[in-house]
Amino acid sequence: MFKRFWAVFKARNLEFFRDRSSLGWNIAFPLLLVVGFAFIFSGDGRAVYKIGLMGEGADNGFFQLEHVEYVPYQDQELALRKLQQHQLDILVDPARSTYWINKSSPSGYFTEQLLLGQLPDYEREVLEGREIRYLDWVMPGILGMNMMFSCLFGVGYVIVRYRKSMVLKRLKATPLRAVEFIAAQILSRLFIVLLITGFVFVACDWMFDFYMLGSYLDLFIVTVLGAAAMIAMGLLMASRSQSEELTGGLLNLISWPMMMLSGVWFSLEGAPQAVQQAANLLPLTHLLDAARAIMNDGAGLLDIQIHLWTLLGMTLLFMGLGAGLFRWHGEGR
Repeated sequence: MFKRFWAVFKARNLEFFRDRSSLGWNIAFPLLLVVGFAFIFSGDGRAVYKIGLMGEGADNGFFQLEHVEYVPYQDQELALRKLQQHQLDILVDPARSTYWINKSSPSGYFTEQLLLGQLPDYEREVLEGREIRYLDWVMPGILGMNMMFSCLFGVGYVIVRYRKSMVLKRLKATPLRAVEFIAAQILSRLFIVLLITGFVFVACDWMFDFYMLGSYLDLFIVTVLGAAAMIAMGLLMASRSQSEELTGGLLNLISWPMMMLSGVWFSLEGAPQAVQQAANLLPLTHLLDAARAIMNDGAGLLDIQIHLWTLLGMTLLFMGLGAGLFRWHGEGR
């Protein structure tokens, strides 16, 4: 059993690394994105006005501005952490006539000018300690998005191509079982994704010195579970299809909602509850939330255990369904 598994595992790795264009793109794409964001967001902020409110807003025009999102908070420590992480532009406490500002946020600067124009007597507080840049916040999203595409398309298209070219039909004539084949594909892609993501992370960290409060080991564990869940999802999508076009459509149907709703580019803080609940059904959401909690908040595995258990459960569910639905050959073959 191990020899059969190892033969498939080794063959898939050699196939990937010999495809220089695919290997180069997997390395160059996230690097170019991170470098681009480093120059585009030279002030490390986003031009979106989002104001945090401690308690309820007062009867003042500033708290009724159009095109401004107001997010209420009861926990000041949580709200200040959101401000530090650029998920808020400014935090205001009307009861104490006080506001907090993150000096590294361009949007916070303009929001402060709006506030002082109508509430000049409010007392200013500035966050202390190292401020989290927008680049620090968005970097896990960029790497997570690259992992998502590599996991879904790097596995889904391969399985369909094998089935269409009759490779799977030939493998069926061997003692290789479906669960062995799927496990080898998952571990092969997991090895590739971790290797490439680790290289990109180290290279970008060397260039930009990312904010990191937690454990690198915890971050590695989260990355493994997140990648495994998305790889298993890609295998499930390709478990029966013989059409590359259909598989591509299914994978796009999954990947685009994850890219929009999982917090890759912006926080869902203050979004409708239905949107946040839908986002929690996506593995990329749990991967990014857990990674950012470790990197930006210094969280440990116990603090993010809900994300870990969810990712593990998704991996087992998708892998079990994929093995049960797996077809060695197409319809009518």
